[in-house]
Amino acid sequence: MSVTALAATLLLAQAAVTAAPATPLNDRIDVAYSELSTGNADAAVRKLEAKGGAKSEDPATLINLGAAYAASGQTEKALASYRAAVASGDRYDLQLADGSWVDSRAAARLALNNLLRTTAHASR
Repeated sequence: MSVTALAATLLLAQAAVTAAPATPLNDRIDVAYSELSTGNADAAVRKLEAKGGAKSEDPATLINLGAAYAASGQTEKALASYRAAVASGDRYDLQLADGSWVDSRAAARLALNNLLRTTAHASR
């Protein structure tokens, strides 16, 4: 995959990591960043599922699909997407909202751990 870089933002309210393509335009991958950043998780799920996101090997797609599922209350699907992103053979750096850069697997682990922590607190 020829992706030079992807920017990610931490959605603190949802405790999830989302990724957005950075320039150049010819390397852009639509990972439903605009839908997620405006709080339209259902539209993000529809867009990513329509493009086969659940079967994707792209970590940013899987992370964003996980974030969309989590925001839509589909916890099991979110966990599966985050775990698929962690296990993906593709990996590259993502930029978090605080400006730091992390490996896509680390970003997926962060999102997964945040969701697990949130789920554990909710079940108490």
